[in-house]
Amino acid sequence: MRHLYLNGAWQSSASGESIDVVNPATEEIIDRVPAGSPADVDAAVAAARAAFPSWARTASAERGKILAAAAELLRERSDQIARIIATDMGAPYGVAMKVQTLMPAGVLASYAQMAETYAFEGGQVGNSRIFREPVGVVAAITPWNYPLHQVICKVGPALAAGCTVVLKPSEVAPLAAFALAGIFDEVGLPAGVFNMVSGYGPVVGEALAAHPDVDMVSFTGSTQAGRRVAALAAETVKRVALELGGKSASLVLPDADLPVATKVTVANAFLNSGQTCSAWSRMIVHRDRYDEAVGLAVEAARKYTVGDPFDEMTRLGPLVSAAQRDRVIRYINRGQEEGARLVAGGTDQPLDRGFYVEPTVFAGVEPGMVIEQEEIFGPVLTIIPYTRGEDEAVAIANDTPYGLAGAVWAGSEEHGVSVARRLRTGQVAVNGGQFNMRAPFGGYKQSGLGRELGEFGLEEYLEIKAVQL
Repeated sequence: MRHLYLNGAWQSSASGESIDVVNPATEEIIDRVPAGSPADVDAAVAAARAAFPSWARTASAERGKILAAAAELLRERSDQIARIIATDMGAPYGVAMKVQTLMPAGVLASYAQMAETYAFEGGQVGNSRIFREPVGVVAAITPWNYPLHQVICKVGPALAAGCTVVLKPSEVAPLAAFALAGIFDEVGLPAGVFNMVSGYGPVVGEALAAHPDVDMVSFTGSTQAGRRVAALAAETVKRVALELGGKSASLVLPDADLPVATKVTVANAFLNSGQTCSAWSRMIVHRDRYDEAVGLAVEAARKYTVGDPFDEMTRLGPLVSAAQRDRVIRYINRGQEEGARLVAGGTDQPLDRGFYVEPTVFAGVEPGMVIEQEEIFGPVLTIIPYTRGEDEAVAIANDTPYGLAGAVWAGSEEHGVSVARRLRTGQVAVNGGQFNMRAPFGGYKQSGLGRELGEFGLEEYLEIKAVQL
């Protein structure tokens, strides 16, 4: 069994208990990680608290050099780490390499550079000098769907800012986080600056959120769990950053290139087997082009081969667990009960073993249906018609509790941007604009609080001080 990483060393958990790590493609146990306890959380927070003054005083350029060395090791070990993620999380190897490993390595490198260039001394305002200082001890609680990227999006800027960190990775797909802890140890990150306690959310996560010596909690996960984290954190008035659920819309205007819009929307909806909080899981199309869009979506969905994450032909790996597969199947059944029309995929088990779900498309979806409103977190695309015009389409796009991401497809970029401005969501792609890892990422409404990535992500971990002269 593996060990916790506390105060610069690998240590056994006080609980003595473990959690099985399961390969979702084979349903076999492949590893065990510690089931951390509140006592482990106390030890980790104490180590982070003791290390904070020295790390905060360390020149930001020196912090950047250590992060740059870690980013370089991530790149060098990208094949090894991608294989870990393909095995314990189930992402196809190509996705595990490009999106799940190389992208977070690039994000960490960006924060290494930012640590050296960011203006922590923020200039003069009248007779006051402005300083930006690290918030303190940060608890980072991360999900299983992007098990390295979501860790880097929190740990990278926190360390660059001069904070110390206690990480609780998801117990479902934790092995990439263990690899990262080993890299931080190898590059010489000072003891106590980074600590890791694996375990269950109601035990380790809640102990971190409520801990009086934690200054900030950064959480990514479901909206329900985010509410719980925020409530616990409120007792000690600590800062909270929340990246929560999504039900993002891909809004196709009548003058858009429909074949391109459909192809890219399907790809986005099915990326990571649909286990992406920012997935464009709702496609909104004018009634005049609706049947054509449905046909194109079905044709595209049929190209998403389900299979072994290490098979080069695979485009959809398994869902991460039996519980997640069963949850998605319940939503597919609910969609049919509501009267939506299943035009691709469904509830059949595509392979003899593994937690797989077929790529699924629903037509005849009406605003307000459960499958149109709730985050399914699987390879399920819903296609919704509008009949009147742009105002109706925008209203449908905005009419969910979420506001994390989205897309607009239009005949011109200028028109697309004007509609994007009307969407109540944190990030919008116009005509397939590519993801930018230096742009702020985060949500409106129940999709969360705060931003990750780029300077906006760094500033989440900084306090602002004014010194009057």
